[in-house]
Amino acid sequence: MEGKKKVAFITLGCKVNTAETEGMKGLFRQAGYLVVGESEKADVYIINTCTVTGMGDKKSRQMLRRAHALNPEAVIAAVGCFAQVSPDEAAKIAGVNLVVGNNMKHNIVELVDNVRKGEPQKYVKERKALSEYEELPIETYEGHTRAFLKIQDGCDQFCSYCIIPYARGPVRSREMRDIIKEAENFAARGFKEVVLTGIHLTSYGTDKKGPGLSEVIREIHEVEGIERIRMGSLEPMYLTPEFMDEIKHLPKLCPHFHLSLQSGCAETLKRMNRKYTPDDFRGIVMALKEKIPDATITTDVMTGFPGETDEEFQESYRFCEEMGFLWIHVFKYSPRKGTPAARFKDQVDMAIKEQRSKNLIKLAETMRQNIFEHYLGRQMSIILEQPVHGRPGYMEGLTSNYIPAAVMVQSEKSGEIINVKLIEAEGGRMGGIIL
Repeated sequence: MEGKKKVAFITLGCKVNTAETEGMKGLFRQAGYLVVGESEKADVYIINTCTVTGMGDKKSRQMLRRAHALNPEAVIAAVGCFAQVSPDEAAKIAGVNLVVGNNMKHNIVELVDNVRKGEPQKYVKERKALSEYEELPIETYEGHTRAFLKIQDGCDQFCSYCIIPYARGPVRSREMRDIIKEAENFAARGFKEVVLTGIHLTSYGTDKKGPGLSEVIREIHEVEGIERIRMGSLEPMYLTPEFMDEIKHLPKLCPHFHLSLQSGCAETLKRMNRKYTPDDFRGIVMALKEKIPDATITTDVMTGFPGETDEEFQESYRFCEEMGFLWIHVFKYSPRKGTPAARFKDQVDMAIKEQRSKNLIKLAETMRQNIFEHYLGRQMSIILEQPVHGRPGYMEGLTSNYIPAAVMVQSEKSGEIINVKLIEAEGGRMGGIIL
């Protein structure tokens, strides 16, 4: 082991980045590298960056500087979305000697070797050149009980606030045979749950005019050993009655739907260039709950979008309250250079964004507690994931519909599916007993 070169990874942002980092780890292992922890001294640091918000940019810069501080002699690579959108800025950060945009990660080992030979340090394609799906097969996930299975890349929606269509390029769908092969590999390695991920998951197949997301789910449903299929973030308008009818009788599919709302105000949604109204969204949620028992809905909501008045925020707040979400990921609008919304007038003051975010988070906690209380006394299955901090002998996991629960364990291990009775509803998770 002493003679092996060491590589460390720092991953920021979404589950797609998580999946791609695992793919890159496999490439380095095949090349003879030893993968070490992100705080260890390494010969190479790969920072898989994020640019979805201003905070994503800031953290990307911080992690690049941190890697340089850990080993000033190391090859430090800025990879992914921040590198794609701001390659010159990334290259100027002290210690960064390699900038790799999206669709170039499959060459990462070779590009690192090129740095050592003194070759060019920036490898970033234009958006229109990001036309092919980049295959980055994953062998396994270390320290995870569920496997993230990337099936799609890119987005063509161009919401007025969003930089991701520029960072990720147009919609590209992965070949079905490669998806199934990876699902079978995960099952062989003991993973019982796969999470389907993509930049715009519901666009799967639209670029090829071939099988869609429901066909992917049905194919994975046949893979022996996979007991749960969970979907990542979904665009509401793609959840048609036909789609719901195709998936509602699939017992392995988790009845948890993360529908990206962004705002519950029609006028705000229009300025965002979202393709639906609150009424559309309401109809989709009602149909899901009617067709799929125990369906839970989580969402994203942005506060302080340009022009969001107190009245518009209150309209959004009331709509969220009506929907009864299991959880809301609340985030503050931040201008992304090159997007239409960055040029909008009536930018909202940060203090107002902060207060609106606090109000929404408080609402989210109340709605979650209401759902927990609804499930008291119910028998559910959970996949054990990790020990509960500060509670020796307890482990926590998720029900199929995304309710977190902690139980006292005896011989049960991480990754096992167990049946529990939910008997407590306090704090950020439920408590249960093993049946």
